[in-house]
Amino acid sequence: MEKGLLIILSGPSGVGKGTIRKHIMRDKSISLSYSISMTTRSPREKEKDGVDYYFVSEEEFQRNIDEDNFLEWAEFVGHRYGTPKSHVEDLRNKGINVFLEIEVNGASQVLAKAKDDRVVSIFLMPPSLKALEDRIRKRRTEDEELIQARLAKGRSEMNLADHYQYVVINTRVKKAAQEIVDIIKSRL
Repeated sequence: MEKGLLIILSGPSGVGKGTIRKHIMRDKSISLSYSISMTTRSPREKEKDGVDYYFVSEEEFQRNIDEDNFLEWAEFVGHRYGTPKSHVEDLRNKGINVFLEIEVNGASQVLAKAKDDRVVSIFLMPPSLKALEDRIRKRRTEDEELIQARLAKGRSEMNLADHYQYVVINTRVKKAAQEIVDIIKSRL
């Protein structure tokens, strides 16, 4: 049995990774399992524990670090995010394709550790910095200081796009999602 693909979708905060992921996961022409990340931040409106993220305490997150149970983890604007390692590898070893939607720092860790050719890395780029700012502000979930932190980090992360195998510009959700589905199909 061939090992499942590890598909990494990354990009700056606010670029639309979550929205794109939801479109991709609805496509029945590809069989993907979404890897749910663990985070110490509180759920946003409409987010559900065990569906969007595993929302955990700082102590539980630290315990997972200490037990080396993360494929990657990162701290971002005061919260920590990580991908539980054992779950991802169990799925891939069964031939299941695993989809990761992760921040740039976490993607860099995974790409540095990934030694097989069954990894697909995709950077989701906003059409412009203004579009990225508009998307972050439209959420209405952060104060101005946090918005500025996300924008500054986003600008520096966009400079890392060339470290990925593919770059997709999110001008329209359906178009970007279809482009990513086509990339995945080409690698299956």
